Amino acid sequence: MFEELKRFVEREYYDELLKVVERGKRALIIDFQDLDRFNPELGDKLLDEPEKVLEALKKVLKEIEPNYEVSPRITNLPETRFLMVKDIRSKHIGKLVYLDGVVRLASDVRPVAAVIVYQCPSCGYMIEVKQTGKLIKKPSRCPNCGRTGRFDVADKRMVDTQRIVLEEIPELLEGGEQPKRISVFLQGDLVDPTIVRKTAPGSKVRVVGIVREVPIYLRGGSKSTHFDLIVEANNVELLEKEYEELEIDEEDVKKIRELAEIGKKNPKKLIKMFVDSIAPTIWGYEKIKEAIVYQMFSGVKKKRPDKTVVRGDIHILLVGDPGVAKSQILKYVAATAPKARYVSGKGATGAGLTATVVKDEFLRGWALEAGALVLSSGGICCIDEIDKMNKDDRVAMHEALEQQTISISKANIQATLRAETSVLAAANPKLGRFNPYSTIAEQIDLPPTLINRFDLIFTIRDLPARETDEKIASYVLETTMFPEKRKPVIDVELMRKYIAYAKKHCKPVLTPQAMKEIKEFYVNLRNKRGIEEEGIRPIPISPRQLEAIIRLSEASARLLLRDKVKVDDAKRAISLVRYYLRQVGLDPETGEIDIDRIVTGITATQRSRIILIREIMAELEEKFGENIPLREILKEAKERGIDEAKAEEVIDKMKRDGEIFEPKHGFLRRLS
Repeated sequence: MFEELKRFVEREYYDELLKVVERGKRALIIDFQDLDRFNPELGDKLLDEPEKVLEALKKVLKEIEPNYEVSPRITNLPETRFLMVKDIRSKHIGKLVYLDGVVRLASDVRPVAAVIVYQCPSCGYMIEVKQTGKLIKKPSRCPNCGRTGRFDVADKRMVDTQRIVLEEIPELLEGGEQPKRISVFLQGDLVDPTIVRKTAPGSKVRVVGIVREVPIYLRGGSKSTHFDLIVEANNVELLEKEYEELEIDEEDVKKIRELAEIGKKNPKKLIKMFVDSIAPTIWGYEKIKEAIVYQMFSGVKKKRPDKTVVRGDIHILLVGDPGVAKSQILKYVAATAPKARYVSGKGATGAGLTATVVKDEFLRGWALEAGALVLSSGGICCIDEIDKMNKDDRVAMHEALEQQTISISKANIQATLRAETSVLAAANPKLGRFNPYSTIAEQIDLPPTLINRFDLIFTIRDLPARETDEKIASYVLETTMFPEKRKPVIDVELMRKYIAYAKKHCKPVLTPQAMKEIKEFYVNLRNKRGIEEEGIRPIPISPRQLEAIIRLSEASARLLLRDKVKVDDAKRAISLVRYYLRQVGLDPETGEIDIDRIVTGITATQRSRIILIREIMAELEEKFGENIPLREILKEAKERGIDEAKAEEVIDKMKRDGEIFEPKHGFLRRLS
């Protein structure tokens, strides 16, 4: 076997081995199909007795390159060797297989003794003992002189080891199945700092390895008759890549440039092509789809001289009536964008979204387990029914949405994880249907501080209208009858590569003309004269929306493969922001845009009424004492221009906020 393997390496992989040594790498990737073609018997032996063949291969590589340590790594196993974690049985122990899964947990890298060399005190003979399992193995007898007893440790050969937990890919599961997990042990070059990010939590990987049994120790230290299963990895390959890591060949570049040429001649046409490629089976929602396209391209991340970071990722919130295809849009985006995750608020916890610390039973100590926002870093996290999440779990999202980091300080682990993720979320109004006369915060049970972190908020209302209903019905029926008609205008794979190419090569900067356009819109809207009550004016837009306009402008320029943000990019961004502000920021009483409807949940009109009621109560307190009759407050409010219904609404709000209370029926008292 040794000679046959040597002939194989010298004939098929000699040049590749020289390149590995020259580049200072420690692994030679061997295609199983090459070995199988060279000698089918050797191929079968590798699958059934991998330990012997891999050991022989390692000796062959050592003989050819005696001054350099190179490990053989196997790739491209036959499909018959693919296993789901749930399907691993005792017959697979000791066999070479491959598994696909998502890395859920990664421990610290720790050294483990692979071989311990003992010296006989009587004759000086060196005894090598290979270490397997948790406990150190010692020689029982010297093979040279036959001595028994204690032997001195002369040398230890250490190898770096890491444990990862691999979870089955949800797409491969049948309905109702729980994804199973298995521990995978990596060692040697597989834990080199240069490639360890392949196995970071969230990575979708293919593991080629040997199935092993591990004894389970009982409390007294004795071994159980039950064994645990692990996989000893021989090779790890990335299955899912971020936009920047997608492989783009010359043919792809040619297609990308052909699309870019359309954009040069007619920018609106190219943007429409991308918009029509987002969830093509869903009718309408052009503005929302346009925003999602910009979200996929994203703005440019900026690092300022004072080391503060301004995010480039765009966050979008969809709020709407049931049955308007919000979930379908989210699922389409999750299936289209690289490194995307879909979670539902009902089944998501703070730890599931951010990260948690778990105990590592194998290598001892603690390990980080990443949540959805970390797993989708560099991609998009789609959160459905975000309003159904527990209040405590939502708090964990604040840092991730703005700072794009997740800080963990639990057990003995203090870590800051990257969560450079665009968030596309959907929520349902509390009472089933969206009410334009009520603020967003009152309807979707989300704190205004969290709502304000979204760059764009769209409301989707299901209103009966004969013309629209006929179009939707025709579209749905045609889609059902002729699904091939509803293919994306731009192929999904080409769209991914186009976005990857744009993100890699385009870092657009604002031109003076675009800056002027954005500045004029911002200043004019903020200083537009609105209804004044008691000196309080509505604030139509805040610096957060200004940053959103910049991000959207950059995304528009990226879509057109531009290095500069032009006036038309700025106008497209302004159009989207104006559209969203008129949907969710319009005060129905004044007809003015008031950003406080989103930011604080209280409009300027409501705030002025609250201040007026406070003043009325302070004045009446001098006349009636601490307990003020409600009828007197309402009477005084009416004289100052607040009708009874509005005054009662304000009083109810003040009660809920704990400013006032009702000591007895018909009387109110302020809380000092």
